[in-house]
Amino acid sequence: MSVFLGTHQNRIDAKGRVSIPAGFRTVLRAKAVEGEALMILRPSHTLPCIEAWPSAAFSALAQPLDRLDMFSDEHDDLAAALYADAYPLDSDKEGRIILPDFLREHAGITDQVAFMGLGRIFQIWEPKAADQRRAEARQRSRRVTLPGNRDNAPGGAA
Repeated sequence: MSVFLGTHQNRIDAKGRVSIPAGFRTVLRAKAVEGEALMILRPSHTLPCIEAWPSAAFSALAQPLDRLDMFSDEHDDLAAALYADAYPLDSDKEGRIILPDFLREHAGITDQVAFMGLGRIFQIWEPKAADQRRAEARQRSRRVTLPGNRDNAPGGAA
């Protein structure tokens, strides 16, 4: 399975480096594209965390921009939101990265981080905020029914 799973906490070392969890490194390597950064980091639009996108997934995220008029306000706004704060990053040979200061500030990260797997991407959080986010997501997810999945919903629909 080539998705990001679980939540893993790591400490930022004295040089400002943090190790990407081994399972996440395996997924990143499997999704790596020759000649491109291992991942793209960006601040979340809606949450106080950092999103980490494999380069190919980030490219797919940006593809709908091509359908907008390149000179429109909509294109400019979406392009700025996606690209202006995006930061391509490779890890060192030990799998460590240095989080840019502006991203650390966005997420309120100081000396520890929580890596939270979300399937095709992962997020990097301040650990207590990650705990709170997971608790809120579990609570709200109880009310979610997946589209087209009515027959598989609890209680079933006939």
